[in-house]
Amino acid sequence: MAILENFEPKNVFHYFEEICDIPHGSGNTKQISDYLVNFAKEHDLKYVQDDMNNVVIYKPATPGYENAPTVILQGHMDMVCAKCPEIEHDFTKDGLKLVVKDGFLSAEGTTLGGDDGIAVAYGLALLDSTDLPHPALEVVFTVDEETGLLGADGFDCSLLKGRRMINLDSEKEGCLWVSCAGGVAGNSYLPVRRVDASGRKVNVKVCGLVGGHSGAEIHKNRASANILMGQFLYELSHVCGYALKELEGGQQDNVITKECEAVLLVLPEEISQITSFAKKMQKDFRAEYTGTDDTITIQITEEGDMDAQVLHPTSQEKVLFYLMNMPFGVKKMSGTIENLVETSCNPGILKLYGDELFVQTSIRSSVGTAKEALSHKIQYLTEFLGGEYETEGAYPAWEYRKASPLRDKMVEIYKNMYGKDLEVVAIHAGLECGIFYERMENLDCTSLGPDILDIHTSKERLDMASVKRVWEYLTEVLKNLKD
Repeated sequence: MAILENFEPKNVFHYFEEICDIPHGSGNTKQISDYLVNFAKEHDLKYVQDDMNNVVIYKPATPGYENAPTVILQGHMDMVCAKCPEIEHDFTKDGLKLVVKDGFLSAEGTTLGGDDGIAVAYGLALLDSTDLPHPALEVVFTVDEETGLLGADGFDCSLLKGRRMINLDSEKEGCLWVSCAGGVAGNSYLPVRRVDASGRKVNVKVCGLVGGHSGAEIHKNRASANILMGQFLYELSHVCGYALKELEGGQQDNVITKECEAVLLVLPEEISQITSFAKKMQKDFRAEYTGTDDTITIQITEEGDMDAQVLHPTSQEKVLFYLMNMPFGVKKMSGTIENLVETSCNPGILKLYGDELFVQTSIRSSVGTAKEALSHKIQYLTEFLGGEYETEGAYPAWEYRKASPLRDKMVEIYKNMYGKDLEVVAIHAGLECGIFYERMENLDCTSLGPDILDIHTSKERLDMASVKRVWEYLTEVLKNLKD
Protein backbone atom coordinates (compact mmCIF):
# COMPACT_ATOMS: atom_id res chain seq x y z
CA MET A 1 0.00 0.00 0.00
CA ALA A 2 1.28 3.45 -0.89
CA ILE A 3 2.16 5.45 2.21
CA LEU A 4 2.58 8.81 0.45
CA GLU A 5 -0.73 8.98 -1.42
CA ASN A 6 -2.27 11.52 0.96
CA PHE A 7 0.64 13.97 0.97
CA GLU A 8 0.82 17.09 -1.18
CA PRO A 9 1.91 17.54 -3.89
CA LYS A 10 0.32 14.17 -4.67
CA ASN A 11 1.89 13.61 -8.09
CA VAL A 12 5.38 14.39 -6.82
CA PHE A 13 5.14 12.00 -3.88
CA HIS A 14 3.39 9.39 -6.04
CA TYR A 15 6.33 9.26 -8.42
CA PHE A 16 8.90 9.48 -5.64
CA GLU A 17 7.37 6.41 -4.00
CA GLU A 18 7.41 4.52 -7.30
CA ILE A 19 11.07 5.43 -7.76
CA CYS A 20 11.91 4.20 -4.24
CA ASP A 21 10.47 0.80 -5.12
CA ILE A 22 12.99 0.45 -7.97
CA PRO A 23 16.64 -0.35 -7.13
CA HIS A 24 18.66 2.54 -8.55
CA GLY A 25 22.08 2.70 -6.98
CA SER A 26 24.94 4.04 -9.06
CA GLY A 27 25.88 1.51 -11.73
CA ASN A 28 22.49 -0.18 -11.43
CA THR A 29 20.24 2.18 -13.38
CA LYS A 30 18.90 0.12 -16.29
CA GLN A 31 15.63 -0.66 -14.51
CA ILE A 32 14.83 2.91 -13.54
CA SER A 33 15.93 4.15 -16.97
CA ASP A 34 13.48 1.75 -18.60
CA TYR A 35 10.81 2.91 -16.15
CA LEU A 36 11.30 6.47 -17.43
CA VAL A 37 11.08 5.30 -21.02
CA ASN A 38 7.83 3.45 -20.30
CA PHE A 39 6.51 6.62 -18.65
CA ALA A 40 7.25 8.58 -21.84
CA LYS A 41 5.55 5.96 -24.01
CA GLU A 42 2.47 5.87 -21.77
CA HIS A 43 2.19 9.67 -21.95
CA ASP A 44 2.86 9.81 -25.70
CA LEU A 45 5.94 11.99 -25.20
CA LYS A 46 9.05 12.02 -27.36
CA TYR A 47 12.14 10.63 -25.64
CA VAL A 48 15.72 9.52 -26.16
CA GLN A 49 17.45 6.79 -24.16
CA ASP A 50 21.17 6.59 -24.87
CA ASP A 51 23.60 3.69 -24.47
CA MET A 52 24.50 4.81 -20.92
CA ASN A 53 20.81 4.79 -19.88
CA ASN A 54 20.53 8.58 -19.76
CA VAL A 55 17.00 9.61 -20.69
CA VAL A 56 15.59 12.85 -22.15
CA ILE A 57 11.82 13.35 -22.29
CA TYR A 58 10.39 16.22 -24.32
CA LYS A 59 7.09 17.98 -23.62
CA PRO A 60 5.61 20.68 -25.88
CA ALA A 61 4.79 24.13 -24.57
CA THR A 62 1.33 24.74 -23.17
CA PRO A 63 -1.01 27.16 -25.03
CA GLY A 64 0.35 30.70 -24.97
CA TYR A 65 3.95 29.59 -24.41
CA GLU A 66 4.71 28.33 -27.92
CA ASN A 67 7.17 31.18 -28.55
CA ALA A 68 8.86 31.02 -25.13
CA PRO A 69 12.45 29.74 -25.03
CA THR A 70 12.72 26.04 -24.15
CA VAL A 71 13.57 25.20 -20.53
CA ILE A 72 15.79 22.27 -19.56
CA LEU A 73 15.07 20.55 -16.24
CA GLN A 74 17.82 18.20 -15.08
CA GLY A 75 18.59 15.73 -12.30
CA HIS A 76 20.19 12.34 -11.85
CA MET A 77 18.44 9.02 -11.31
CA ASP A 78 21.12 7.17 -9.33
CA MET A 79 21.51 7.23 -5.55
CA VAL A 80 24.24 6.55 -3.00
CA CYS A 81 23.65 3.17 -1.35
CA ALA A 82 24.52 3.20 2.35
CA LYS A 83 22.92 1.44 5.30
CA CYS A 84 23.23 0.74 8.99
CA PRO A 85 25.49 -2.29 9.61
CA GLU A 86 22.71 -4.26 11.30
CA ILE A 87 20.23 -3.77 8.44
CA GLU A 88 19.81 -6.55 5.88
CA HIS A 89 19.18 -4.82 2.58
CA ASP A 90 20.29 -5.67 -0.94
CA PHE A 91 20.38 -2.42 -2.92
CA THR A 92 20.65 -4.36 -6.20
CA LYS A 93 17.18 -5.85 -5.88
CA ASP A 94 15.34 -4.48 -2.81
CA GLY A 95 13.12 -1.41 -2.80
CA LEU A 96 13.38 1.10 0.04
CA LYS A 97 11.17 0.89 3.12
CA LEU A 98 9.81 4.40 3.52
CA VAL A 99 9.08 5.98 6.88
CA VAL A 100 7.15 9.20 7.57
CA LYS A 101 7.82 10.82 10.94
CA ASP A 102 7.41 14.37 12.20
CA GLY A 103 7.06 15.78 8.70
CA PHE A 104 10.16 14.04 7.35
CA LEU A 105 10.44 11.19 4.89
CA SER A 106 13.24 8.67 5.37
CA ALA A 107 14.06 5.03 4.63
CA GLU A 108 14.34 2.34 7.27
CA GLY A 109 18.05 1.93 8.03
CA THR A 110 19.24 3.05 4.58
CA THR A 111 19.82 6.11 2.46
CA LEU A 112 16.62 7.54 0.99
CA GLY A 113 17.93 8.67 -2.37
CA GLY A 114 16.27 12.07 -2.08
CA ASP A 115 19.53 13.03 -3.73
CA ASP A 116 18.41 12.97 -6.46
CA GLY A 117 15.16 11.01 -6.59
CA ILE A 118 13.22 14.15 -5.80
CA ALA A 119 14.44 15.68 -9.07
CA VAL A 120 13.12 12.67 -10.96
CA ALA A 121 9.79 12.97 -9.14
CA TYR A 122 9.52 16.70 -9.86
CA GLY A 123 10.33 16.07 -13.52
CA LEU A 124 7.76 13.30 -13.93
CA ALA A 125 5.09 15.32 -12.13
CA LEU A 126 5.65 18.22 -14.55
CA LEU A 127 5.62 15.92 -17.56
CA ASP A 128 2.39 14.36 -16.30
CA SER A 129 0.67 17.68 -15.59
CA THR A 130 -2.22 18.98 -17.66
CA ASP A 131 -3.00 22.24 -15.84
CA LEU A 132 0.41 23.86 -15.32
CA PRO A 133 1.50 26.54 -17.82
CA HIS A 134 5.09 26.24 -19.03
CA PRO A 135 7.40 26.64 -22.05
CA ALA A 136 8.55 23.60 -23.99
CA LEU A 137 10.40 21.29 -21.61
CA GLU A 138 13.44 19.07 -22.09
CA VAL A 139 13.67 16.93 -18.97
CA VAL A 140 17.07 15.25 -18.63
CA PHE A 141 17.64 12.31 -16.29
CA THR A 142 21.30 11.28 -16.07
CA VAL A 143 22.95 8.19 -14.57
CA ASP A 144 25.90 7.61 -12.26
CA GLU A 145 26.29 11.16 -11.00
CA GLU A 146 27.38 9.92 -7.60
CA THR A 147 30.37 8.04 -9.00
CA GLY A 148 31.89 10.89 -10.96
CA LEU A 149 29.12 12.58 -13.00
CA LEU A 150 29.59 9.82 -15.55
CA GLY A 151 26.17 10.05 -17.18
CA ALA A 152 26.41 13.77 -17.78
CA ASP A 153 29.97 13.35 -19.04
CA GLY A 154 28.80 10.86 -21.66
CA PHE A 155 25.63 12.73 -22.58
CA ASP A 156 25.16 14.12 -26.10
CA CYS A 157 24.25 17.76 -25.49
CA SER A 158 23.20 18.17 -29.13
CA LEU A 159 19.95 16.48 -28.06
CA LEU A 160 19.01 19.72 -26.29
CA LYS A 161 17.81 22.96 -27.88
CA GLY A 162 17.20 24.90 -24.67
CA ARG A 163 19.70 27.35 -23.21
CA ARG A 164 17.94 27.91 -19.90
CA MET A 165 18.49 25.06 -17.47
CA ILE A 166 17.21 24.43 -13.95
CA ASN A 167 19.13 21.68 -12.21
CA LEU A 168 17.17 20.02 -9.38
CA ASP A 169 20.06 18.59 -7.35
CA SER A 170 20.18 21.14 -4.53
CA GLU A 171 19.30 20.12 -0.99
CA LYS A 172 18.68 23.46 0.68
CA GLU A 173 15.43 25.31 0.21
CA GLY A 174 15.70 29.07 -0.11
CA CYS A 175 19.08 28.81 -1.81
CA LEU A 176 19.76 29.17 -5.49
CA TRP A 177 23.02 27.52 -6.41
CA VAL A 178 24.88 29.30 -9.20
CA SER A 179 28.41 27.86 -9.08
CA CYS A 180 30.16 24.70 -7.90
CA ALA A 181 33.57 23.09 -7.56
CA GLY A 182 35.22 20.80 -10.05
CA GLY A 183 36.59 17.47 -8.97
CA VAL A 184 38.48 14.30 -9.73
CA ALA A 185 38.98 10.89 -8.13
CA GLY A 186 42.61 10.06 -7.32
CA ASN A 187 43.49 6.36 -7.12
CA SER A 188 46.58 5.24 -5.22
CA TYR A 189 47.96 1.72 -5.61
CA LEU A 190 50.69 0.91 -3.10
CA PRO A 191 52.33 -2.54 -3.53
CA VAL A 192 52.82 -4.62 -0.39
CA ARG A 193 54.61 -7.86 0.48
CA ARG A 194 53.31 -10.48 2.86
CA VAL A 195 54.92 -13.04 5.15
CA ASP A 196 53.63 -15.97 7.17
CA ALA A 197 52.87 -15.28 10.80
CA SER A 198 51.11 -16.78 13.83
CA GLY A 199 49.36 -15.00 16.66
CA ARG A 200 46.13 -14.01 18.32
CA LYS A 201 43.61 -12.54 15.88
CA VAL A 202 42.29 -9.13 16.95
CA ASN A 203 39.62 -7.16 15.08
CA VAL A 204 39.76 -3.37 15.36
CA LYS A 205 36.73 -1.38 14.28
CA VAL A 206 36.40 2.41 14.21
CA CYS A 207 32.69 3.21 14.06
CA GLY A 208 29.93 5.42 15.44
CA LEU A 209 30.76 8.32 13.13
CA VAL A 210 28.24 10.60 11.44
CA GLY A 211 29.78 10.55 7.96
CA GLY A 212 28.16 12.65 5.25
CA HIS A 213 28.69 14.17 1.83
CA SER A 214 32.33 14.95 1.14
CA GLY A 215 31.42 18.14 -0.67
CA ALA A 216 28.40 19.57 1.09
CA GLU A 217 29.53 18.59 4.60
CA ILE A 218 33.31 18.55 4.45
CA HIS A 219 33.48 21.82 6.39
CA LYS A 220 31.51 20.50 9.39
CA ASN A 221 34.54 19.02 11.21
CA ARG A 222 33.23 15.48 10.89
CA ALA A 223 35.74 12.73 11.39
CA SER A 224 36.78 10.16 8.79
CA ALA A 225 37.03 6.58 10.05
CA ASN A 226 39.85 5.97 7.56
CA ILE A 227 41.88 8.84 9.01
CA LEU A 228 41.18 7.81 12.60
CA MET A 229 42.17 4.22 11.87
CA GLY A 230 45.46 5.43 10.42
CA GLN A 231 46.15 7.46 13.55
CA PHE A 232 45.21 4.56 15.81
CA LEU A 233 47.41 2.04 14.00
CA TYR A 234 50.36 4.42 13.94
CA GLU A 235 50.10 5.24 17.64
CA LEU A 236 49.54 1.59 18.52
CA SER A 237 52.80 0.68 16.79
CA HIS A 238 54.59 2.68 19.48
CA VAL A 239 52.76 0.87 22.26
CA CYS A 240 53.11 -2.78 21.23
CA GLY A 241 54.06 -4.94 18.31
CA TYR A 242 51.46 -6.24 15.84
CA ALA A 243 51.16 -7.43 12.26
CA LEU A 244 48.51 -6.03 9.93
CA LYS A 245 46.47 -8.63 8.06
CA GLU A 246 43.39 -6.79 6.78
CA LEU A 247 42.24 -3.18 6.42
CA GLU A 248 39.07 -1.81 4.85
CA GLY A 249 36.98 1.34 5.11
CA GLY A 250 34.39 3.10 2.96
CA GLN A 251 32.49 2.30 -0.22
CA GLN A 252 32.19 5.70 -1.94
CA ASP A 253 34.92 8.25 -2.53
CA ASN A 254 32.42 11.10 -2.08
CA VAL A 255 31.20 9.92 1.33
CA ILE A 256 33.02 10.76 4.57
CA THR A 257 33.80 7.28 5.87
CA LYS A 258 31.73 6.18 8.87
CA GLU A 259 33.46 2.85 9.59
CA CYS A 260 36.86 1.28 9.09
CA GLU A 261 38.02 -2.20 10.15
CA ALA A 262 41.44 -3.78 10.59
CA VAL A 263 42.56 -7.29 11.50
CA LEU A 264 45.79 -7.65 13.48
CA LEU A 265 47.89 -10.58 14.68
CA VAL A 266 49.39 -9.97 18.13
CA LEU A 267 50.94 -11.77 21.07
CA PRO A 268 48.23 -12.94 23.51
CA GLU A 269 49.84 -11.12 26.42
CA GLU A 270 49.40 -7.77 24.61
CA ILE A 271 45.61 -7.96 24.30
CA SER A 272 44.90 -6.08 27.52
CA GLN A 273 47.33 -3.33 26.54
CA ILE A 274 45.65 -2.92 23.14
CA THR A 275 42.22 -2.76 24.76
CA SER A 276 43.34 -0.11 27.25
CA PHE A 277 45.00 1.92 24.51
CA ALA A 278 41.84 1.76 22.37
CA LYS A 279 39.81 3.21 25.26
CA LYS A 280 42.30 6.05 25.60
CA MET A 281 42.26 6.83 21.87
CA GLN A 282 38.47 6.68 21.82
CA LYS A 283 38.32 9.25 24.61
CA ASP A 284 40.82 11.47 22.80
CA PHE A 285 38.93 11.25 19.49
CA ARG A 286 35.61 12.09 21.12
CA ALA A 287 37.17 15.11 22.79
CA GLU A 288 38.72 16.24 19.51
CA TYR A 289 35.40 15.94 17.66
CA THR A 290 33.07 17.18 20.40
CA GLY A 291 29.87 18.50 18.90
CA THR A 292 30.28 16.76 15.55
CA ASP A 293 31.20 13.12 16.29
CA ASP A 294 30.49 12.52 19.97
CA THR A 295 29.97 8.77 19.58
CA ILE A 296 33.24 7.74 17.94
CA THR A 297 33.90 4.17 19.05
CA ILE A 298 36.92 1.87 18.80
CA GLN A 299 35.90 -1.74 19.21
CA ILE A 300 38.46 -4.44 20.00
CA THR A 301 37.41 -8.06 19.47
CA GLU A 302 39.61 -11.07 20.19
CA GLU A 303 39.01 -14.16 18.04
CA GLY A 304 41.62 -16.78 18.98
CA ASP A 305 44.93 -17.97 17.54
CA MET A 306 45.55 -18.29 13.81
CA ASP A 307 48.19 -18.62 11.10
CA ALA A 308 47.94 -16.04 8.34
CA GLN A 309 49.70 -13.97 5.72
CA VAL A 310 50.40 -10.52 7.14
CA LEU A 311 52.25 -7.46 5.89
CA HIS A 312 56.03 -7.60 5.81
CA PRO A 313 57.37 -5.08 8.39
CA THR A 314 58.67 -2.81 5.62
CA SER A 315 55.32 -2.86 3.80
CA GLN A 316 53.49 -2.24 7.05
CA GLU A 317 55.67 0.79 7.73
CA LYS A 318 54.91 2.15 4.25
CA VAL A 319 51.17 1.65 4.76
CA LEU A 320 51.29 3.47 8.10
CA PHE A 321 53.29 6.28 6.53
CA TYR A 322 50.69 6.64 3.78
CA LEU A 323 47.79 6.59 6.25
CA MET A 324 49.38 9.23 8.44
CA ASN A 325 50.11 11.54 5.51
CA MET A 326 47.07 11.17 3.25
CA PRO A 327 45.26 14.52 3.21
CA PHE A 328 41.68 14.91 4.38
CA GLY A 329 39.20 17.72 4.86
CA VAL A 330 39.24 21.39 3.97
CA LYS A 331 42.55 22.46 2.50
CA LYS A 332 41.66 26.07 1.66
CA MET A 333 38.71 28.43 2.01
CA SER A 334 37.83 30.83 -0.79
CA GLY A 335 39.45 34.22 -0.58
CA THR A 336 36.67 35.87 -2.61
CA ILE A 337 33.40 34.18 -1.54
CA GLU A 338 32.65 34.21 2.17
CA ASN A 339 32.33 30.80 3.89
CA LEU A 340 32.93 28.85 0.68
CA VAL A 341 35.27 25.87 0.79
CA GLU A 342 37.62 26.27 -2.15
CA THR A 343 39.67 23.08 -1.99
CA SER A 344 39.21 19.78 -0.12
CA CYS A 345 39.77 16.07 -0.34
CA ASN A 346 38.27 12.91 1.10
CA PRO A 347 39.97 9.47 1.09
CA GLY A 348 36.63 7.69 0.95
CA ILE A 349 37.72 4.16 0.00
CA LEU A 350 40.53 2.26 1.73
CA LYS A 351 41.18 -1.41 0.96
CA LEU A 352 44.16 -3.65 1.66
CA TYR A 353 44.32 -6.45 -0.88
CA GLY A 354 46.74 -9.36 -0.97
CA ASP A 355 49.45 -7.47 -2.83
CA GLU A 356 48.48 -3.79 -2.64
CA LEU A 357 46.83 -1.02 -0.66
CA PHE A 358 44.16 0.80 -2.69
CA VAL A 359 42.94 4.27 -1.72
CA GLN A 360 40.45 6.36 -3.69
CA THR A 361 40.28 10.04 -2.81
CA SER A 362 37.70 12.59 -3.92
CA ILE A 363 39.54 15.83 -4.74
CA ARG A 364 37.52 19.03 -5.16
CA SER A 365 38.28 22.67 -5.90
CA SER A 366 36.67 25.64 -7.56
CA VAL A 367 40.19 26.56 -8.75
CA GLY A 368 41.57 24.24 -11.41
CA THR A 369 45.24 24.70 -10.48
CA ALA A 370 44.50 24.00 -6.81
CA LYS A 371 42.71 20.78 -7.71
CA GLU A 372 45.67 19.72 -9.82
CA ALA A 373 48.19 20.61 -7.10
CA LEU A 374 46.35 18.56 -4.48
CA SER A 375 46.16 15.61 -6.86
CA HIS A 376 49.92 15.92 -7.45
CA LYS A 377 50.52 15.92 -3.71
CA ILE A 378 48.77 12.57 -3.35
CA GLN A 379 50.56 11.29 -6.44
CA TYR A 380 53.94 12.27 -4.97
CA LEU A 381 53.13 10.55 -1.68
CA THR A 382 52.08 7.39 -3.51
CA GLU A 383 55.04 7.26 -5.88
CA PHE A 384 57.53 8.14 -3.13
CA LEU A 385 56.44 4.92 -1.41
CA GLY A 386 56.85 2.90 -4.61
CA GLY A 387 53.22 2.96 -5.70
CA GLU A 388 51.30 4.03 -8.77
CA TYR A 389 48.71 6.79 -9.11
CA GLU A 390 45.98 7.57 -11.62
CA THR A 391 42.96 9.84 -11.85
CA GLU A 392 39.46 9.21 -13.16
CA GLY A 393 36.07 10.89 -13.41
CA ALA A 394 37.37 14.46 -13.70
CA TYR A 395 34.66 17.08 -14.03
CA PRO A 396 34.89 20.84 -14.46
CA ALA A 397 33.89 23.59 -12.07
CA TRP A 398 30.69 25.46 -12.84
CA GLU A 399 31.85 29.05 -13.06
CA TYR A 400 29.72 31.91 -11.77
CA ARG A 401 27.98 33.76 -14.57
CA LYS A 402 27.87 37.51 -13.97
CA ALA A 403 24.94 38.12 -16.34
CA SER A 404 22.14 35.60 -15.77
CA PRO A 405 18.58 36.58 -16.76
CA LEU A 406 17.31 33.23 -15.43
CA ARG A 407 18.89 33.82 -12.03
CA ASP A 408 17.54 37.37 -11.89
CA LYS A 409 14.02 36.23 -12.80
CA MET A 410 14.07 33.46 -10.19
CA VAL A 411 15.28 35.86 -7.49
CA GLU A 412 12.47 38.26 -8.38
CA ILE A 413 9.79 35.55 -8.30
CA TYR A 414 10.97 34.25 -4.93
CA LYS A 415 10.84 37.76 -3.46
CA ASN A 416 7.31 38.23 -4.77
CA MET A 417 6.14 34.87 -3.41
CA TYR A 418 7.71 34.91 0.04
CA GLY A 419 8.57 38.53 0.79
CA LYS A 420 12.22 37.69 1.43
CA ASP A 421 15.41 37.36 -0.55
CA LEU A 422 16.47 34.15 -2.21
CA GLU A 423 20.00 33.26 -1.12
CA VAL A 424 22.27 33.06 -4.15
CA VAL A 425 25.28 30.87 -3.35
CA ALA A 426 28.29 29.07 -4.73
CA ILE A 427 28.85 25.57 -3.33
CA HIS A 428 31.75 23.18 -2.89
CA ALA A 429 29.94 20.01 -3.92
CA GLY A 430 30.17 18.96 -7.55
CA LEU A 431 27.16 19.33 -9.84
CA GLU A 432 26.47 18.19 -13.38
CA CYS A 433 25.86 21.85 -14.24
CA GLY A 434 29.61 22.25 -14.76
CA ILE A 435 29.64 19.71 -17.59
CA PHE A 436 26.59 21.17 -19.33
CA TYR A 437 27.89 24.73 -18.84
CA GLU A 438 31.24 23.84 -20.38
CA ARG A 439 29.73 22.15 -23.44
CA MET A 440 26.66 24.26 -24.19
CA GLU A 441 27.41 27.76 -25.41
CA ASN A 442 25.44 30.55 -23.68
CA LEU A 443 23.82 28.17 -21.20
CA ASP A 444 22.10 30.07 -18.37
CA CYS A 445 21.87 27.68 -15.46
CA THR A 446 20.70 27.53 -11.83
CA SER A 447 20.14 24.79 -9.27
CA LEU A 448 17.46 24.42 -6.60
CA GLY A 449 15.77 21.79 -4.44
CA PRO A 450 14.02 21.08 -1.13
CA ASP A 451 15.65 20.53 2.25
CA ILE A 452 17.38 17.15 2.48
CA LEU A 453 19.33 16.39 5.65
CA ASP A 454 22.27 14.01 6.17
CA ILE A 455 22.45 12.95 2.54
CA HIS A 456 24.60 9.92 1.70
CA THR A 457 23.97 8.48 5.19
CA SER A 458 21.41 6.10 6.67
CA LYS A 459 19.96 9.12 8.49
CA GLU A 460 19.02 10.88 5.26
CA ARG A 461 15.59 12.52 5.46
CA LEU A 462 13.50 14.72 3.22
CA ASP A 463 11.46 17.63 4.54
CA MET A 464 8.00 17.00 3.08
CA ALA A 465 6.69 20.53 3.60
CA SER A 466 9.79 21.83 1.84
CA VAL A 467 9.07 19.54 -1.12
CA LYS A 468 5.66 21.20 -1.45
CA ARG A 469 7.01 24.75 -1.24
CA VAL A 470 9.76 24.10 -3.79
CA TRP A 471 7.22 22.53 -6.12
CA GLU A 472 5.04 25.63 -5.86
CA TYR A 473 8.06 27.85 -6.50
CA LEU A 474 9.29 25.76 -9.45
CA THR A 475 5.90 25.79 -11.16
CA GLU A 476 5.60 29.55 -10.59
CA VAL A 477 9.02 30.04 -12.18
CA LEU A 478 8.00 28.06 -15.25
CA LYS A 479 4.77 30.05 -15.47
CA ASN A 480 6.80 33.28 -15.55
CA LEU A 481 9.33 32.15 -18.20
CA LYS A 482 7.14 33.25 -21.08
CA ASP A 483 9.78 35.38 -22.76
